[in-house]
Amino acid sequence: MTHEYGLFIVRYLHVLSGVMWIGLLWYFNFVQIPNMPKIPDEQKPAIGKVIAPAALFWFRWGAAFTVLFGLMLAWMNGYIVEAMALGLESKLAGHASIGFGMWFGLIMAFNVWFIIWPNQKVALGIVDGTAEEKAAAARKAMLFSRTNTMLSIPMLYAMVSAQSLYHLS
Repeated sequence: MTHEYGLFIVRYLHVLSGVMWIGLLWYFNFVQIPNMPKIPDEQKPAIGKVIAPAALFWFRWGAAFTVLFGLMLAWMNGYIVEAMALGLESKLAGHASIGFGMWFGLIMAFNVWFIIWPNQKVALGIVDGTAEEKAAAARKAMLFSRTNTMLSIPMLYAMVSAQSLYHLS
């Protein structure tokens, strides 16, 4: 396998994982959360016990693999240090752009694994909690999910601009 084909495979897996992650993020924030009040109470357990846990599985692993393949891609292309330093050393806009995208992605993945998922486990009853703890956990998970939704917009802009405006490979 040539280096170019390896880059293609890693980029493909990065994009595939990213579509899974951000697609589910947007599903939660633009479809599921706004429509939960419209669902009759007797149907809500299907969401909380079946759909949400499955979606959250793919959501968190989509985040992990997006980051993994993105870091691999930056390393294989030889700009991981320059990107993580936001182009301050190289003075290249492409490194700054991809670096901002990478840092937004890392912050978002941290939120997924260490804030959203632990709180969702309480909210969904996977981990025991009182009614008050479940409500607080659901709110915290929702707020950080909304934060990730807002961060996903500049993150995607930075990633696409690095490729399109600066032709960073």
